[in-house]
Amino acid sequence: MVSGGDYSTTEESAQTVSEPTRFDSQFIDCMEMYADLATVSRYFDVHQEWFRRCAHPMQAELIDRNSYALIIGRYGSFGYEVEPKIGLNLLPQDHGVYRIETVPVPGNVPAGYDVDFRAAMELVEIPISERQGIAAWAAPLPDKITRVQWQLDLTVFIQFPRFIQALPKSLIQSTGDRVLQQVVRQVSGRLTRKVLEDFHQTHGLPIPKRAKPRIFRKHEHELDLQPPSEPNE
Repeated sequence: MVSGGDYSTTEESAQTVSEPTRFDSQFIDCMEMYADLATVSRYFDVHQEWFRRCAHPMQAELIDRNSYALIIGRYGSFGYEVEPKIGLNLLPQDHGVYRIETVPVPGNVPAGYDVDFRAAMELVEIPISERQGIAAWAAPLPDKITRVQWQLDLTVFIQFPRFIQALPKSLIQSTGDRVLQQVVRQVSGRLTRKVLEDFHQTHGLPIPKRAKPRIFRKHEHELDLQPPSEPNE
C-alpha cells in the first residue's frame, strides 16, 4: 500500500477524522497483438523503452529499473480533490504472466489517501484463424496472434475532511465508486490504446480495433460497458 497526494479545500474544513472510507474496483479487459507470443513478450519485457511514452499525458517518473511514480491526474467531487501519485512496480514475467504492484514513492508525503494496486496480465497465443474479421486486413499478418488479458484489483482508502464526512455515507460511497470507476476507465483505456498503437506501429503491423472494456464493481456485481472517455491531450 502506498500513500500520497494533496487536495484543495480550506484549512478549517480540511480537519479529518481518523476512519478512512474504502472504495474497491475490479477491472477485467483484454487486447490483441498481431504477432506471436515471443515477439509480444520481448516488447513487454523492455517496458523501459515504451512505458513512459505510452503513459503520456500522465507523468511517469522512473524510480528504479522496474518501478515508476505515476501522477494520474486531478479527480474529486463536492469541492474535494486529490491528485493521486502512486508507485508501480512492473515485475518481470513469470511463465507468460506479468504482475504490477504498488511500491512507495521516494519523498512522497502522505496526504489523505492510500492505494493498493494489484494487476496480473497474461499472454495467450492463438491461431490467427480464430480471430474474426481478420481477412479484412490487406497487410500480411503472422500465423498466430497474442491475446493480452488482465485483471486489476484496486483498493483506495480516502480520509475525507469533516465537511465531506457530514454528508450521508451512502452518498459518499456511491460518489466515490463513480469517481474511482472514472479514473480506472480513463487510465486503462488510454494506456491500452497507446500501447496497442506503439507496438503495432513499431512492428509495421495494422492496428486492431479495440473492444469495449469491462469494469466490475466488487460486492455489487455491476457490469459497466461504457467506453472510456478521452481526456484532452
